[in-house]
Amino acid sequence: MTRNPTPLISLVVPVFNEEASIALFVATVEKILVGQACTYELIFVDDGSTDKTPNALREAKTRNASIVILTLSRNFGKDAAMTAGLDHAKGDAVIPMDVDLQDPPELIVRFIERWRDGADIVYAVRTSRQSDGPVKRVSAGWFYSLFNLMSPTQIPFNAGDFRLMDRRVVDEVNRLRERSRFMKGLMAWPGFRTEAVPFERPQRAAGRTSWNYWNLWNFALDGITSFSTVPLRLWLYVGAVISLFSFLYAAFIVVHAFIEGVDVPGYPSLMVAIMFFGGIQLVSIGLIGEYVGRIFLEIKGRPIYIIDSIE
Repeated sequence: MTRNPTPLISLVVPVFNEEASIALFVATVEKILVGQACTYELIFVDDGSTDKTPNALREAKTRNASIVILTLSRNFGKDAAMTAGLDHAKGDAVIPMDVDLQDPPELIVRFIERWRDGADIVYAVRTSRQSDGPVKRVSAGWFYSLFNLMSPTQIPFNAGDFRLMDRRVVDEVNRLRERSRFMKGLMAWPGFRTEAVPFERPQRAAGRTSWNYWNLWNFALDGITSFSTVPLRLWLYVGAVISLFSFLYAAFIVVHAFIEGVDVPGYPSLMVAIMFFGGIQLVSIGLIGEYVGRIFLEIKGRPIYIIDSIE
């Protein structure tokens, strides 16, 4: 496929309370892109920051006319902010990335090379997760394995949002307007020709992450329930197996009563059975509730984000 020899590259950068990272990020990206045969735009999406991030963005824009600032009316979450950036990106290729330089801007050059060679999506894959704690490493591995086992849409292990997407891929992603947004899955769903670029993920250059284990748990739950109905089907099988054992146990009691007479069942075993089946029912109701809640969000049809201003 023939690519534009002097393409417009759009960088989509969601930010939330990242005042310490803005200037360093812009300076680093400028040095890398200035030597490429392309023009570029830096689309910063301010996701309701409460620190001096808006001031830092405006100051950077006075020195670089390629910067576009989308300010959301409140904090909608990273995936919604990224959606806003993708909606407004005009580039022949679009690169969503983080502002903390853990997504190394140096990889942009390799992304563009692979894209010029014909790849529609070029994504960065971490070669190791040694910078993460043991709990996060193990839980991340479980999540990727579980997601790919349950979902027909496969996401690569240890790949984040940092990737280059061709214009036609972005146009397809922008057609996906669900409210519970799992961007890793949405960006993988259209398919097309995909290539990976390995990299070592560095530490944050400045600032502090706003993610915690509770956020990551909700993120994983959104991902699985957005792309798979296997948990619902699995619970059907769990219920069928429990019912089978219940019938077998009932048959055993009847046979035992005919052979040896009726005895008084033990209170502890009765309470264990009640608590076990009560727990199973509550978990199943909660699982159904997760899906019903997502249906509830979708049918209301509220916008994914609201833009306060564009500069």
